Amino acid sequence: MLAQLPPALQNLQLPLRLRLWDGHEFNLGPTPSVTIVVKDPQMVPQLTHPSLDALGAAFVEGKLELEGSISDVIRVVDEWSQALLGDLDTQPVRVVHDKETDAKAISYHYDLSNAFYQLWLDSDMAYSCAYFETGSETLEQAQQAKFRHLCRKLRLQPGDYLLDVGCGWGGLARYAAREFGAKVFGITLSKEQLALARERVKEEGLEDLVELQLLDYRDLPQDGRFDKVVSVGMFEHVGHANLAEYCKTLFGAVKEGGLVMNHGITAKYTDGRPVGRGAGDFIEKYVFPNGELPHLSMISAEISEAGLEIVDVESLRLHYARTLDHWSERLEDNLEAASKEVPQQALRIWRLYLAGCAYAFAKGWINLHQILAVKTHPDGSHELPWTRDDIYTP
Repeated sequence: MLAQLPPALQNLQLPLRLRLWDGHEFNLGPTPSVTIVVKDPQMVPQLTHPSLDALGAAFVEGKLELEGSISDVIRVVDEWSQALLGDLDTQPVRVVHDKETDAKAISYHYDLSNAFYQLWLDSDMAYSCAYFETGSETLEQAQQAKFRHLCRKLRLQPGDYLLDVGCGWGGLARYAAREFGAKVFGITLSKEQLALARERVKEEGLEDLVELQLLDYRDLPQDGRFDKVVSVGMFEHVGHANLAEYCKTLFGAVKEGGLVMNHGITAKYTDGRPVGRGAGDFIEKYVFPNGELPHLSMISAEISEAGLEIVDVESLRLHYARTLDHWSERLEDNLEAASKEVPQQALRIWRLYLAGCAYAFAKGWINLHQILAVKTHPDGSHELPWTRDDIYTP
């Protein structure tokens, strides 16, 4: 039993209460808004070395319980970690990515339960950054705006053949076919996603325009058959070592004069090292096995080396923070239903992950960039408009 707080905790002045397994309580500030219930005495040493990965793992494993709103928990725990640990010097970790490893990682994350994702995603199940044109949109409106924004940037025209790399539950593919008259070929490595996506294509009567397949990006045809290529929330799974192959594959898939849009999460630091005093380690262990975030400069270099010319880059970091706030709030509002769809440990992981990522984007620990590139004709020309006006004009 602790008779008093360890010296390192006595002068923190945080809105945090610690409640021990024996009922004893210690306030780390005058008005606690968050309570951490320490259920395992072996966690006591961690109280003075509160790395985010260790605290997150303890919650997932039931050694800690959390009281207070999940967003407040994330903020206060980060302040606690910052006060005692400062900014840890972390090194980038490189992992091997082959087809089997990537397929298992995708299945682990995306094949959890379609019903679980439906509880907190929008009706189209767009599991990527939404686009808030004014900031006041609902999640549904912002995800539709994201689809529209991508299609406009790609200058989609009726009859265009669009490749959707990492098509997820098919929301963008269906939108491009329905609203822009494009013919779409989408690929995913998630069997659960594919099954539901195909159902929705059939329900909307889009079978003639949308074809979805279980396929690795490395197996895409390299004959330049596609007019446009879009990849949303997928290259985070590619790995630094495979970025060159990934970009060359997109180059080989698109025709001369065609456009390639890469929409994905990027790292804060140029070497891709994680930030957040262990937050990245928690995500690697529990959420995205083998995920690696490249810096904007790294993916831009690989796109250029592959032969594509970058013509537009847009950061949507704060858009993703707001998207994740919506997701986290929706999950918190549906905890009882969610507990019936996934194991308790998985639900704990996702509660921390969504709220934690919202905080990370808001703090600038990670970013989201849309990178538009063109495969120019041999003489260097392309058909893009001279300005961006067409993207924003209805």
